Parts: sequence; structure tokens; C-alpha cells
Amino acid sequence: MARQFTAIYKKSRGWYLGWIEEIPGVNTQGKTLKETKENLKEALLLILETNRFLNKKEFSGGRVIRESLSVSL
Repeated sequence: MARQFTAIYKKSRGWYLGWIEEIPGVNTQGKTLKETKENLKEALLLILETNRFLNKKEFSGGRVIRESLSVSL
């Protein structure tokens, strides 16, 4: 399943900073814009994977409803 996120990049003192607008904590840096984009994709995937793992672990024994949610902005 493909999802869309907003990546923001800023050059600061010889480094590129990058973050995902919709998810706090997904940020990175790199010497080049290309490196920063690659790092940001990896950071996003790691955060999504970790959040999924932690939620499944925490709520595996109880009664929970898990479903897809779509919104249009």
C-alpha cells in the first residue's frame, strides 16, 4: 500500500535537513539533498515499522478494533 507524505528540506550550514510534515520525530540530515532524501525514507519506514510493532505488542491480548482510515484534505 502506497501512502503519501510531505517531505520538507532545508539547507543549513552546509547540511541538508529533512523532515516529514505529518509525523513528528521523522527527521534526518545529510551532506547532499540526495543523501537526505534517502535517509528520510529510511527514517520514515523505521518509525512506521516501530509504531506498528509497539501497537501490536501492547494491544495484542485485549479487544481492539483495527481498521483502515482514509481522509481527504
